[in-house]
Amino acid sequence: KNLTKINIKCMLSGILDFNDPFSTEVKPRILLMGLRRSGKSSIQKVVFHKMSPNETLFLESTNKICREDVSNSSFVNFQIWDFPGQIDFFDPTFDYEMIFRGTGALIFVIDSQDDYMEALARLHLTVTRAYKVNPDINFEIFIHKVDGLSDDHKIETQRDIHQRANDDLADAGLEKIHLSFYLTSIYDHSIFEAFSKVVQKLIPQLPTLENLLNIFISNSGIEKAFLFDVVSKIYIATDSTPVDMQTYELCCDMIDVVIDISCIYGLKDDGTGTPYDKESMAIIKLNNTTVLYLKEVTKFLALVCFVREESFERKGLIDYNFHCFRKAIQEVFEVRMKVVRSRKHQSHLQKNKRPTPNGTPRMPL
Repeated sequence: KNLTKINIKCMLSGILDFNDPFSTEVKPRILLMGLRRSGKSSIQKVVFHKMSPNETLFLESTNKICREDVSNSSFVNFQIWDFPGQIDFFDPTFDYEMIFRGTGALIFVIDSQDDYMEALARLHLTVTRAYKVNPDINFEIFIHKVDGLSDDHKIETQRDIHQRANDDLADAGLEKIHLSFYLTSIYDHSIFEAFSKVVQKLIPQLPTLENLLNIFISNSGIEKAFLFDVVSKIYIATDSTPVDMQTYELCCDMIDVVIDISCIYGLKDDGTGTPYDKESMAIIKLNNTTVLYLKEVTKFLALVCFVREESFERKGLIDYNFHCFRKAIQEVFEVRMKVVRSRKHQSHLQKNKRPTPNGTPRMPL
């Protein structure tokens, strides 16, 4: 058992420098925690590996720390760390401060179909320890596997978990810690919606993106607009109007249809090319006088809009405004890349200034 603890600690230190501010600023870390068999690995496989929810029934229990770099687009750029539920990271032999330092978000998964008292105790311990190390962590609670509950039971379970978790924090004098709660299932789009909310908090450009979307829809007669990461179907931004779950599901289904058809008919005769490029565009007319309109923004981002048929008759105006919107998004991305390169260069210089083990200064490369 002690040997296992030592190996895990070495792995944490070796895979990533937890003390490197550049790596955590450019690629924020998301920790996926929870008790054993709560569904952590299934969530990761469904959202980022396109695994069918039914296939997750055959996944083995995670027995080691799994790290995954998610770099699907210019904005969806982070690391996910899946932690085994059976390992006690607060054992004195572990340096839990090293784990939480520099972390952007901590997702704690609770199995709603199981007795969650033990999970709530572990949640309280995890949140209080993590907050002391890093007060800037976003704490996200996934009340998972709600597909097996009735609507009334879902609401009751969420209210009970919310009340107990916040009462535990209040009893410890930590009322200022904010916990966000989501009802999730891998058998519908709720898990994608929840991950979208988590990722958006880690995007520093989010207010700018929302403002650009608000300007775009107000000048184009559009009802609702999403900026999607095509690969994961996470929406990284939307306008300020409320998000309707059915609307979000229609957008996800449209992206699937576009990619599937493009894979069949969009590739060249020799099979080369990509199913999604700058020419990608789709129009779907629904039977309720609404039009779904998809346009490529960047290599991995798509704009999906809901437009009334009468407003869509001014398609030329919408396309012109979209051209201005896409140009603005590209400028935001270019500014971010300049900042990333600058910080990477500064981090490289700081590393070269560190003394070698024998005390002599490093020679610049």
